[in-house]
Amino acid sequence: MTESVATVHFFKAFPFQSGQKIHIVDGPRRGDWLVLEVDDTHVTLQCPISKKQYRWPLFCYYTETKEHITWPQTA
Repeated sequence: MTESVATVHFFKAFPFQSGQKIHIVDGPRRGDWLVLEVDDTHVTLQCPISKKQYRWPLFCYYTETKEHITWPQTA
C-alpha cells in the first residue's frame, strides 16, 4: 500500500469511570447519563430520569482533525 498525505480525523476511547455524570451531545445515545460500571469491553449507563440501564460496548469519540497527515500510518 502506498502512503499519501491526507486530512485525518482522530477518534479516542473515552476513559469512563463509575460515578461520572456525562452528557452525550448527539446520536442515538444523546442525553444525560450516569456511568454505573466499566470493564475492559463495556460501559453500563443509567438514564437519570427513567433509571433504565443500558450496557454498551465501549465506544469512541471524535477528538480532532489534522491536515497533511500520512495515512495509513505504518508505525
